[in-house]
Amino acid sequence: MEDRELDLTDAQKAVKSKYPPINKKYEYLDHTADVQIHSWGDSLEEAFEQCAMGMFGYMTDTETVEPLDTVEVESEGEDMESLLFHFLDDWLYKFCADLFFVPREVKVLHIDRMRFKIRSIGWGEEFSVAKHPQVESTLHQINNKRYITGIKLL
Repeated sequence: MEDRELDLTDAQKAVKSKYPPINKKYEYLDHTADVQIHSWGDSLEEAFEQCAMGMFGYMTDTETVEPLDTVEVESEGEDMESLLFHFLDDWLYKFCADLFFVPREVKVLHIDRMRFKIRSIGWGEEFSVAKHPQVESTLHQINNKRYITGIKLL
């Protein structure tokens, strides 16, 4: 599935042109029930960041989001797969239930690979019905693999 074409308002186009383009290291894979996000990066941290941005990118054009506020997210898991799931779920909670926050950028500050904990920060703005649609995540076929050239998450 390629980038979706969204009909943008003049205000959204103005925001999009105000900031530099977002470097997207993710793609959407076809799936019968959900969306699968394939993300990658030069480090595990970047691959996690890109996976989160892929989730938000599926909801809305993240280039129309302004970096007006900052939100921090800490997540824990029992292994790397559950850590990724909880990381995405905690960011989704900030979007859907807590702060109605949608990030333009997510940065992983630290991943504890022994205790399966992650600290991250996002820059964005409050959800607006006029600007942002929404979706949710599930734990189907989640896995991560290490490659010599970087990290890929699927």
